[in-house]
Amino acid sequence: MATTMQKQGGQAGSQTAAATTVGERLAASPALNAAVDAIVSEVRRHSALITDVQPPRAALKETYDNLMARAVEVRGKPLLYPYLGSGIGNGALVELADGSVKWDMITGIGVHFFGHSDADLTAAGVRGAMADTLQHGNLMSNTEAYRFGEVLLAEAKKNSRLKYAYCATSGCMANENAIKVCYQKAALTGGVAPRVIAFKDCFMGRSVTMCQIGDTAAYRQGVPLSTLVDYMPFYDPAVAERMGGSAKFIDMAAARLREYIERYPKQHACFIFELVQGEGGFNTAPRDYFVELMKMCKEHKIAVWDDEIQTFGRTERMFAYELMDVGEFVDVFCIGKMTQVCATLFTEEFNPQAGLLSGTFTSSTPAFTIGTRVLERLRDGNYYGKNGSIARHHAAFTKQVRALAAKHSAWFPKSTAYTDIVGGNGGMMRFTPFGGVKEKVTRLCKHLFDEGVIAFYCGHGPYHIRMLPPLGVMNEGDWPRVFACIEKGMARLAAEA
Repeated sequence: MATTMQKQGGQAGSQTAAATTVGERLAASPALNAAVDAIVSEVRRHSALITDVQPPRAALKETYDNLMARAVEVRGKPLLYPYLGSGIGNGALVELADGSVKWDMITGIGVHFFGHSDADLTAAGVRGAMADTLQHGNLMSNTEAYRFGEVLLAEAKKNSRLKYAYCATSGCMANENAIKVCYQKAALTGGVAPRVIAFKDCFMGRSVTMCQIGDTAAYRQGVPLSTLVDYMPFYDPAVAERMGGSAKFIDMAAARLREYIERYPKQHACFIFELVQGEGGFNTAPRDYFVELMKMCKEHKIAVWDDEIQTFGRTERMFAYELMDVGEFVDVFCIGKMTQVCATLFTEEFNPQAGLLSGTFTSSTPAFTIGTRVLERLRDGNYYGKNGSIARHHAAFTKQVRALAAKHSAWFPKSTAYTDIVGGNGGMMRFTPFGGVKEKVTRLCKHLFDEGVIAFYCGHGPYHIRMLPPLGVMNEGDWPRVFACIEKGMARLAAEA
């Protein structure tokens, strides 16, 4: 017969069980937590073995060549770089399946802000992978999706009117959702508005609609043109200088926008703003330039859409609209890349009617758990402000470029097409070697890869070497080591010339 104490203990246990779900008890399981700790510890142990750039191993060449051939067979064309990861790295360093180790200075075009094999994000991903299903969507979602949205919106609301978030599996899909929101708002308030305004040299993604808005002809070759786009000049400091100052350039741009509005009255659903252009060359503009155009949009009921899919988290403020102090104007906003989950945010006035936004997949549980930790670490870390680590990294990067140019001036010929050989904004870094000639810059990217630095290019003439480094984990003291490899790659190109 059970004692009174045993009965009371059993009743308390039943009450505790009744007040929690089985899922909550699984998440709190000591055995599960010990297993996660063991996995993370083992990843950390192997990650620590990667400490510097290494060439490919001869013994792995045949295996790696076979892996590359299989990738080409599946893809239908060669990979841009012979990059197949081994599954491990250490911060800014990544190991490939051929045994080589390289500095990852582009991070999947900005996806991996916290680098490779980060212990904290590994733990978050493992926990996410233990959920009952791995995908969230319109008819099935666990709490992880809304936790991500809560953390994101808590930061977004501080300096804007943004109130709601809808998640998506890609930046392109976030942009598709954004344009639908803008189209619907225009239709409900003033009639159908089929046109959009975008900046010259913008990039929006590769869906049928977004490739038409993006200002690169090769990305829409063969696609029927059904989206009506009017292009505005992005601010160009070299042109502004020749015109007699930024005020002259702003007046010119305002006149161009007014011309579009008068030519197509009430036909524009939105103006898409990249406050720092990504593919276009890491270009930005004075605040007055954006404010003048945004005010004109407000006067004519044209939605202000801020695309920060590549920019978010990388400037000296978490949001570029914070940096520019233009959050009050933003109606629709897109985020992605480093957050792992992409999302469209909008104000109360732009909250769409039911049915406009939906999807079988909004993202995976590991993406949501990792994305939430990314947001929390950005929020709680010392990344932002004039003395934050992002500003310090940009200064260290700039110092290395200028030292390299002083040592090898022939590699950095002056050009009237740009005002400086080094630029960008915060963690969006660029430098302009060999006159910004596309063929030389793209060849240099391949040489850099061979010498141990993974970078990419951006711009539309001049072309630049582009970097989106993992500043969440990169040491400032690593920059001389990175540029030692860059100097070798540039020397190879100069020797070819």
